Amino acid sequence: MPLAPATQLTAIDYAVMGLYFAFVLGIGWALRRRTATATEFLESGRSLPPWVTGLAFLSANLGAQEVIGMGASGAKYGMATSHFYWVGAIPAMVFVAIFMMPFYYGSRARSVPEYLALRFDEKTRTLNALSFAAMTIFSSGISMYAMGKLFNLLLGWSFDVSVLVSAAIVLAYVFAGGLTSAIYNEVLQFFMIAFGFAPLVGIGLRAVGGWEGLTARLTEAAATRGLPAGTYTTAWQGMTDPATNAFGVEWFGLVMGLGVVLSFGYWCTDFLVVQRAMAADSMHAARRTPLIAALPKMLFPFLVILPGMIALALTSGAADAGSGIIPAKLGVDGLPLVDAAGRAVLDYDLATPMLLVKLFPEGMLGLGLTALLASFMSGMAGNVTAFNTVWTYDIYQSHFRKEASDAHYLWMGRVATVGGVLLSVAAAYVAGAFNNIMELLQLVFAFVNAPLFATFALGMFWKRATGHGAFWGLTAGMVGAALHHGLTLPLGAVPGVKGGFFGHLTTYPSEMAQTFWTAIAAFASCVVVTIVVSLATRPHPDGELTGLVHSLTPRPVDTALPWHQRPAVLAVGILVLMGALNLAFA
Repeated sequence: MPLAPATQLTAIDYAVMGLYFAFVLGIGWALRRRTATATEFLESGRSLPPWVTGLAFLSANLGAQEVIGMGASGAKYGMATSHFYWVGAIPAMVFVAIFMMPFYYGSRARSVPEYLALRFDEKTRTLNALSFAAMTIFSSGISMYAMGKLFNLLLGWSFDVSVLVSAAIVLAYVFAGGLTSAIYNEVLQFFMIAFGFAPLVGIGLRAVGGWEGLTARLTEAAATRGLPAGTYTTAWQGMTDPATNAFGVEWFGLVMGLGVVLSFGYWCTDFLVVQRAMAADSMHAARRTPLIAALPKMLFPFLVILPGMIALALTSGAADAGSGIIPAKLGVDGLPLVDAAGRAVLDYDLATPMLLVKLFPEGMLGLGLTALLASFMSGMAGNVTAFNTVWTYDIYQSHFRKEASDAHYLWMGRVATVGGVLLSVAAAYVAGAFNNIMELLQLVFAFVNAPLFATFALGMFWKRATGHGAFWGLTAGMVGAALHHGLTLPLGAVPGVKGGFFGHLTTYPSEMAQTFWTAIAAFASCVVVTIVVSLATRPHPDGELTGLVHSLTPRPVDTALPWHQRPAVLAVGILVLMGALNLAFA
């Protein structure tokens, strides 16, 4: 028997959503004349100002996993979730701006896999292109699945209608305006998310008695779970021992696994975000793009994590029944699940959506739900535009039609856009067959992005690295991740998707700890094999590596820029602010 929807929208709520849809379609229609060539459609003609590419760089990451997932982590882990920003994002965004963007932009590569072809060889490019294309489709499909299920639960909307209508809207504006349309819509979606969630934080804090009231309630919630008093309101407390923090991981696993391997693997090598910087109108603009994005990114914990913490605070008094803001997870029999202590197992993924439904009045509710919708559509559009570029340049042109006309590649880019949306819709329905697909997807990122960053780091900073070394290093990294995952289990799990399918050597306190160490294993395996194979094979001559390797590339000169626009100055300021935030919530 279907559950009754959690809320009903009014005419003003639907008007807000309708206005948003009109804007995103209007942007695509207005920009359609600016996509007359394949370069304009797939790369924006490298013509956009840095403030636009900077906000798009940030917004492309604001999909369902960010807005819903970080709210869920805020409810589950508290302020420690800020590590995904102040450890797991900002340093990598600074690094890609200062050190890696000169290679991406200066080499004139049209994509991240094409840089690999220039630096290494075609087989390394193809391996990365195929794995990245598959990841973008599944990531987009899972976002659509989460959106369809969420709006079905909250509003009673048909899952099929939610998925198909949102897919049609994204297809319409990307097909018409290409990457430029997606980027300008991502800027709009950034402001929608900010204006939709900022009032939620304010109203939520007022409901719990401000920061002091939130701290008091979360201290009580920690005590009921047998955790130290500051577990939910501090970021670094208890990080010396996995048993004394909610993450279940010690500081080294956190800093190395999240702060270095996973973070740098995503922000420095994932074409989904790098593509936005490569659309900038100059080298200086491309380097400033991640730095401009880093400033609001530092503040996003207060926008997306705090709602989850507030939801937990408002639920803590009724947690045993699962009847607070955060509902209990339901089993296949429709009854609430309980843990070994007899407490209800809370459905943390619904923390932010249910807080929004409970606290927002009509009109504001439409704005908040439109912000959620914008996050889903932003993530989908980002994945589709990255997919169509990699498919057209790195798979189709590289292996099927090397010398076709520009008009043909423009046509293929549009065909790839339609194909990417259709495959995303199919992936959304496939996701429904798995009840732990989000954990599986995050694990896939650890398998793919962690060794990829090792390959890029060695390729950019060690001229002796070879194509054979890169290819077999990437392969070894994925195998190393599979072996580590297959020989370990998180606490309380059984052998299967969560590990242990090769045997059982060790148990981690949490899935997060296991994923961090899986990423470390992948990174280390890739580094070792790449170095060994590279030393045994012939390197490229130095003349072929100019512009691709740090030691053989002239440094960008920023002296002509005003001091406050120089990337190095911006980077130092950002790192100082990041350090201050870590200290403030230590």
